[in-house]
Formats: sequence, structure tokens, C-alpha cells
Amino acid sequence: MSMSAPSAVGDEIVTHVTNRIGFIELERPKALNALTTGMIRAIQAALEQWREDPDVLAVVVRSPHARAFCAGGDIRLMYEAARRGEQDTRDTFFTEEYRLNHTIFTYPKPYIALMSGIVMGGGMGISQGAHRTGGLRVVTQSTKMAMPETRIGLFPDVGASWFLARTPGAIGRYLAVTGETIGAADALYAGLADVYIDDEALPALIDTLRREPFERGADVVACIERDALAYQVAPRPEDSPLAQARALIDRHFALPNVARILASLEQESEHGSDAAEWAAQTIAVLRERSPLSMAVSLEVVTRAEGSMAEVLRTDLDLTRSSFLLGDTVEGIRARIIDKDNAPRWRFARIEDVSSADVEKMFESPWPANEHPLRDLRG
Repeated sequence: MSMSAPSAVGDEIVTHVTNRIGFIELERPKALNALTTGMIRAIQAALEQWREDPDVLAVVVRSPHARAFCAGGDIRLMYEAARRGEQDTRDTFFTEEYRLNHTIFTYPKPYIALMSGIVMGGGMGISQGAHRTGGLRVVTQSTKMAMPETRIGLFPDVGASWFLARTPGAIGRYLAVTGETIGAADALYAGLADVYIDDEALPALIDTLRREPFERGADVVACIERDALAYQVAPRPEDSPLAQARALIDRHFALPNVARILASLEQESEHGSDAAEWAAQTIAVLRERSPLSMAVSLEVVTRAEGSMAEVLRTDLDLTRSSFLLGDTVEGIRARIIDKDNAPRWRFARIEDVSSADVEKMFESPWPANEHPLRDLRG
């Protein structure tokens, strides 16, 4: 059994090779493993080191802390940079984060994400790409998954819109706009997870991965899939809350813009049925999100039909406009810094946001040949 010495980055990321598996462990529990630029660089460096190494068959990313896999990027850091007018700090963070998301998405070896606890924002960026590598997105009963960016005046970034655009029906549009949190059964139903394992079984699984002999990356994946057969997610995916609401989600969220979605929900809420209650709750959620962010988020999913490289370039353009022209700084202030929950959004009402306002947000600040992510392919 080969071991390499663990490498620590201010102890927030620990990487090691054990039994021909590259382990990436997130060790910033007080911040729910929110990613800093240093953590992003450490994960990227490990992946580059292991890419051609014949002694690394597969990669496993996990959190040893029950509460969170990864709650996102360090937005407090982004807020402070914005307040100081440090555009470079922000551009560097997002450029490197999205480059890492792309590295994972195109990785040549199976990448396996053990997504227990909170998996939000940037946590989705370092896990969803596993699906494309022949690896796995593993969820547990503690999984709380979301792209909750519209709450803080941002949008589902980290390439998440690529995955949201490929969910059944209008689910991706619904999740992007509302920022709703979903559980394991929902995630499996929506195609945002591959297998389910009980939280209690994770230590034994890690133990097996450290011991069982493997000859190929596919054997590591097969071992986890075999383990997962012993566990059943409850409710079953087809009975999950998302599945139950599917007809309503499709009816309303397939509409072309947020104002029409809202009008349609308001009509539904006047009918006095079970659907009326769901519609009323959904309206309440939309009324407290940033109107501009919701409009941008819907459009991000609509445009995410192309390659991941294109999606990430758009995400980078949008982070710039969201901080400069959008609601992000105010949203972070209201929800995270001052916690007064009284954001003053640029547009008071959803109905006030025009398609021209949305279009303006998508304008790139860089000529195509100078875009920081111009070299990404696929």
C-alpha cells in the first residue's frame, strides 16, 4: 500500500494518496468548508499532480466534518474586496475557481464526491463535474443541496447552470430562480446525484477504499456502487418533494421570464387547491429574492446549452457585472454581514426588470482574445 505524505495548505485542505486513491479532504469546518483562493489552488495543484500519475487511479473529495461538504465560496472575502474596490482579488478568485470546476469536469480519471451535509454554491462546483469523469456524486441523508445565490443577489455560477439546464422538465429553472434546498431523494430524481449511502456507512466505506486492492479507476467506482446497493434513500426519488411538485414546476417555470412565472403562480394561488398553497409559498420565496438576480439566473440556465467552457466564461463575465451593476454587494451585506435581512435591491419588483437590463449583465468586460478563461475547451 503506497502512502504519500499529506500536504497541508494552512491545514484547510489535506491531500494524500492512499491505496492508489488521491484523497482531497476539506478542513475548514468553522466556515463550513467555504472555499478560499488558497484552498482552490491546493485542490487544483493536487489534481494536476495526480493527472498523469499511474499510481493514482481515482480521486475522492470529502469532508471529515458532518455538517458540511462545502457551503460555497468565501463570499465574505468577496464582499470585503468589493468594499475596498479590489477588483483583482475577486477576478482572481472566480477565475481560479472556475478553472478548477473545468479541471474537474474534464478530468481523465474517475472523480468521486462524497456530498454529505451542506453542498451549496462552490460546493456544487467541486462535486457536480464528477458525473462526467466516470466517477460518482454520492449523497447521504444529511445532504442539503442548493444553488441559493438569488438570496444574495448573485446567480448559480461555478458551471452549475450546465447541470441545471440538463435536469428533467423545468426543475433546473426552478432551482436556479428560487435557490430552494433539496435533499438526497430530490437530487437523485433531478439527476444531480448518482448514488445514495447512509451517513453512518461513510467511515466504513473510506476504510474499504483504503484497503481493498484496485487495479483500475473503474474498480474504485464499482466498489462504491456495490456498497451503495445496501442502502435505500427515503423517500424514493419518484416520491421526493421535487417529484411531487414536478407538474407544477413544469407548468410555471417553463415560462420564458420571471414576471410571467410570477403572474402564473399568482393565478394558481387564487384557486384554493393544494396547488394554490404551493404557489403561495413559492411566490413568498420569489418576493424576497433579488429581482435582477432571478431574471439573470433564469437566463443563465436558458443559455447553458453549450459547452462547460462557454458556461464558465459567461459565469466570469456575470460575476463582474453582478458585483458592479447588480445586487451582490447589497445582498451579501443584508444576509451575511449586517444580517438585517432588508436588502435594498436595484429593482423593487420583478415586473420592473426589462430584458435589456438582463442583456446588459451578460456583456463581457473582456475582448474574446483576452478573456481570462479563453483557453478552456469542452
